[in-house]
Amino acid sequence: MSDDGAIRSYRDLRVWNEAMELAAACYGLTHAFPREEAFGMTSQIRRAGASVPANIAEGYGRESAGSYTQFLRNAQGSLKELETHVLLALKVGLASQDAVTPVLERAETVGKMLRGLIRSVQPTGASS
Repeated sequence: MSDDGAIRSYRDLRVWNEAMELAAACYGLTHAFPREEAFGMTSQIRRAGASVPANIAEGYGRESAGSYTQFLRNAQGSLKELETHVLLALKVGLASQDAVTPVLERAETVGKMLRGLIRSVQPTGASS
């Protein structure tokens, strides 16, 4: 955030910063995956993880609250996709519970922040 606390860019948003940390954690999680997963689970987790902050940033640049809200909802969808891939990686033995727990906890935090941001920018009278 800027020195005076004003939000001048998507980079000043706490949710974007948390989502960037989540995306980085996805790279860390998948670093130890087998090489044969490079175009499978590794790619899926990294793509979904990177999509969360990317959608937040893209939405921030839109002209209307409605468009911004839609991109934030896209970020939520990517977040749920990410959680599913991480849980599947655990289920099939690509990752341990100890490795996925911090990623899932961070994803939960980002999800709560996204829901709050959507409520704050959603046009009055729009449905959730």
